[in-house]
Amino acid sequence: MKRLTVMLISLPLFCHAAFANNSQKSEIELIKKQLVELQKRLADLEAKANQQSEPNTQNVATAKTNTAQPKKPEDGTIKLYATLRPTYGYIEEQDDEFMDIQDALSHAGFKSTYQFQPGWQAIAHGEWSIDLGNNGDFGKARQVYVALDSPIGQIGLGKQRPVQYTLIAEYVDIFNHRSSPFAYDVESPFFVNNLVTYENQFNDFKFMIGGQFDGDNGDDFADFINTGLGYSSNGLHLSLTYSTQNDFNEQQIKIGETEVLAGMAALDITDNLYAAIAYQDVDYQRLTPRSGSTLDVSLGYRFHPLYRAKLGFFDFDDGINAYGSNSHQGANLTLEWLPSDNLRFHLEYLTKDFDFLLDSQSISIGFRYDYSQQWAY
Repeated sequence: MKRLTVMLISLPLFCHAAFANNSQKSEIELIKKQLVELQKRLADLEAKANQQSEPNTQNVATAKTNTAQPKKPEDGTIKLYATLRPTYGYIEEQDDEFMDIQDALSHAGFKSTYQFQPGWQAIAHGEWSIDLGNNGDFGKARQVYVALDSPIGQIGLGKQRPVQYTLIAEYVDIFNHRSSPFAYDVESPFFVNNLVTYENQFNDFKFMIGGQFDGDNGDDFADFINTGLGYSSNGLHLSLTYSTQNDFNEQQIKIGETEVLAGMAALDITDNLYAAIAYQDVDYQRLTPRSGSTLDVSLGYRFHPLYRAKLGFFDFDDGINAYGSNSHQGANLTLEWLPSDNLRFHLEYLTKDFDFLLDSQSISIGFRYDYSQQWAY
C-alpha cells in the first residue's frame, strides 16, 4: 500500500518534471531557429549593402584615376580651306565692250599650329590662288610663312599680309570683286614677299610692325617698313598705320620713296548694319614730288536673314593733274543671296569715273563657295 501511495505521489512529480524538461527543449529549439533566421537576414542585408556600395566605389576610383592622370589636351591643329569665286558679266572698259568669266580671288590653303610649350606655339601657313578666269591654274602664292607665337608676341617670316592691309583695308574689303577695296587696290599692298613681322595684343589694342628685306630685288636693307596700332571693342574698330617704301625702276635703280599715313574707322551699328571708312595720305618723294590719297567707304545691311545689300564709294588720287593720270571716283552696289553660311550668290554693279581716261562700268553675277575642315592632333 505504501509502495502504491509512493508511486501515486511520484507520478505527478515525474510528469511535471518531464513536461518542464520538454518545454525547455522546445524553447531552446525555437531560439536556435530564430538565431538562424536572424543570421540569414543579416547576411542578406550585408550582401545588399555591398551591392549598393560597389558602383560608388568604382566611381570614386575612376575619379581618382582621372584626377591623377588628366586627359592631355591636343597639341596641334591643321586646317584645310578653299574658296571658289567665279563671276560672269558685261564689262565696258577703255572704249571696249565684252562679256567675260572672271575670278574674284579664288584660293586654297592650309594653316597648321603646334603648341610645344604652354603659351608657345609654332604656326605654318600656305595659301595659293586659283585662277578661274583663265585656265583654273593653281599656283601663285598669296601668303606662305612660318611664325612663332609666344607670351611676348608673334613673329613671322615669309610672304604675309602687311600691316597696312590688316589694320586698314580689311575693314572696307567687303565686296565680291578682285579690286576690292577699289581705291586702296590701285597702288597699295595686299601681300608682301620676304617680310618679317611682329605683332602683340594689349587688351583691346593691337600693335604690328613689318619690314621687307629683299636684297636680290631692290635695296640690300629694308625695302618696305610698315607699322600700326589698332583698337577694337564693342563693335568699334579704329586704327592708324605708317609705311615707307623704297621705289625702284626696271634696272633696280632707286628712284624715290613713297610714304603713306593711313587711318580707319569701322562700326557694327547693329547686328545687321555695318559701316567703315579708310583713308590714306600718300606722299610720292620723287624728282618731282607729288601727293595723292585713297578713300574707301563701305556699308553693309542685312535686311533679311537670306539677303544683304552692300554699297561702296571710293576715290583715288595719284597727284598727277594731267593726261595719263589714273585718278578716278566710283561706286559699287551689290545684292547678295546667302542660302547657307558657306554659299553666296551676288549681283554687282560697278562704275568708275576717271578724270583723264575713259570711264568704265560693269554688271555681273557671281558665285562663292567656301570649304573649311579642321583636325586636332
